[in-house]
Amino acid sequence: MSNLIDRITVDPETCGGRPCIRGLRMRVKNVLDMLAGGSTREEIIHDYPYLEDEDITAALEFAARATDHHVFTATES
Repeated sequence: MSNLIDRITVDPETCGGRPCIRGLRMRVKNVLDMLAGGSTREEIIHDYPYLEDEDITAALEFAARATDHHVFTATES
């Protein structure tokens, strides 16, 4: 099984260096916005036939990794 995160590319010449799907002019954010707006995978792929189901999974994986960080809490002294 290949690493789906490899489908996410960052190129300063494409979309201002924002994360995109496979070097296409489809930003990860666009895919996430469509999903958040209620679009299904099938609807997205129908509207953007150059996308593949694995691209949508890669966008979700990218977002999950981007939000995975340590949480620090303040302690009272």
